[in-house]
Parts: sequence; structure tokens; C-alpha cells
Amino acid sequence: MLVVEILLVAVAFGFAVSMGAHYTGACMGMPRAAGAIRTGPALLVMAPLVLLGALLASHGVVATVGHAILQTPTVALGTAVAIVGAAFLLTSTYNFLTLPTSTIQILVFSAIGAGFADGIAIDWRTIGDLVVLWAVAPFAACGLAALFVWVGDRWRPAPANALGPRAVAGLVAVGMAASFAMGANDVANASGAFVMTGLFPVLTAVAIGGVGLALGVLTWGRPLLEKVAFKVVRLDARTATSCQLAQSVVILVSVAFGLFTSMNQALVGAMIGAGLIRGGTTALGKPVRDILLGWALGPTSGLALGFAFAVLATRAIPGA
Repeated sequence: MLVVEILLVAVAFGFAVSMGAHYTGACMGMPRAAGAIRTGPALLVMAPLVLLGALLASHGVVATVGHAILQTPTVALGTAVAIVGAAFLLTSTYNFLTLPTSTIQILVFSAIGAGFADGIAIDWRTIGDLVVLWAVAPFAACGLAALFVWVGDRWRPAPANALGPRAVAGLVAVGMAASFAMGANDVANASGAFVMTGLFPVLTAVAIGGVGLALGVLTWGRPLLEKVAFKVVRLDARTATSCQLAQSVVILVSVAFGLFTSMNQALVGAMIGAGLIRGGTTALGKPVRDILLGWALGPTSGLALGFAFAVLATRAIPGA
């Protein structure tokens, strides 16, 4: 089974790299869009914070993925390869298309599909909790961003697009917070497979996943960051800061309860909230439609591909 273990590590690490690239826009898109930081420095700032978030704040979420989705003490190595492989393939495909999606929803539904294929019971209570969170999180981010913009406009009615030193520092700070939150929130998508199979303890699992996330940020993150910064959002400094801060709060609160939700959904919800307060729009139509399409395709494609890969894994590596 050593070959299967090596395969699982390779696929999970590759998935982490893919996710690191995928979420650059969700973490540093606001500061980049407002002109507070350039693309290269943004990626260099983001990478170590993603790793720190994974190491310091992800253990509850990793436990959820490892033990609270599929109702079995230990998941077979082949099944874990199928789950992560399906999620990796789909996320990489959406990365290639520069289409932001929810890797969390892809991973969870890949696990459900694999569970169906292998006859493993699904913990529907956990799935229900996650679905409720996924539904509530964008609205929570919407409300928070609207509140932050409203308070900011009344506290300091100076032109909101003035990008002075304080505005730059604030934008970079919220981007850093979002980067830490992403590491805590998303590393479980890759590292949870190590825990569900018992291959590695939690700390080792999140270290492997965190390094993969950071590597993905540095090597493949530029296209997604620049799409979000230059094609999706049009924000002034205050609304950009409010959106990224609202997203970070929603994600970190979710992680504190051992649950995880979509960085992209929280960010788009925040953008809508900020736009409502300003009486305008903060996003362009076609890219937002692309994002919504990705949300619809992610869970359904994850379910189907997770099922198919689990069937193939059972036939190719019986007993693994």
C-alpha cells in the first residue's frame, strides 16, 4: 500500500497547490484592485500568512473533514485518493478557465459521491450544518460590509477614494487577515484526507497542506488575482477594505466552530453589501455570472466525479 500512500500525498499536495492559486483573488483582490499593493508583493505577503493560518487555526476544520462527513472510523486509502483526486481535477479545471468556484463545496460533495459509491454512511447532520452556513455566510458578509461602509462614511466623510498611507495600510492589513483566514479555512480540503485515513496526525497533515497552499500562491496565483482585481471589482479604498474585512470576519468565525465556507461567496456577498450602501454596483455582470455558474457546477460535478473515481479506485486498487 506504500504506492497508494505516496499517490495520496502527491494528489493532496497538488490539490493544495491548486487551491493556493485559486484563492489569491479572494484574499488579496481588494487591496490589489484599490491600488494599495502590486501583484508580486501581494503574493509574497500572502504566502507565509496562508501557511500560518493552516498551522495555527485549521485543526477544528480538519477534524470535521477527517471524521464528520463520512461515518466510518477510517476511510480506505483508495477512497481518499478518489475524493481528493476528483476535487483536485475539478479545481484545476476551474483554475485553467479562471472561474472562481468553491473548493469546499467541491470537496464535500466529492466525499459524498465517494461515500455513495463505497456504501459509506454520510453524516447528514454535518452536511446540513455546512449547507446552512454556506447559505448564511454571503448574507452575513453582505450585512457586515454594508455596516462597515456606513460607519466609515459617517466617521470620516473625507473622499472614500483617497488612497493615503492609512488607507494603504488598512487595505494591506485586511488582505493579510484574509490570507490567514484562507489557510485556516481551506487547508482541510487537502489535509483532511490524511486524517480520515489515519496516514498522518493533524499537525503533520496541515503542515503538508499549508506548504502546498503557499507554493500555489507563489507559482500560479497571478492570473486569478489579476482577474479579480481588474475584471471583477471596481472599488474605492473604503469599500475594498470593508469587503475584505467582512469576508475575513465571516471566515474566521466559521473556522472557530470547526466549519468552513466559501471565500468567494463571502467576498461577493460583501461586495453586494458595500454596493447597496453606496447606491451602485461593485461588480461587473459577466464575471459575477461566471462565479455563480461555478457555484452551481462545483457541487454537482464534485458529486458525480467523486462517485466515478471511487468506483474506479475500488476496481483498480481493491482493499486499499
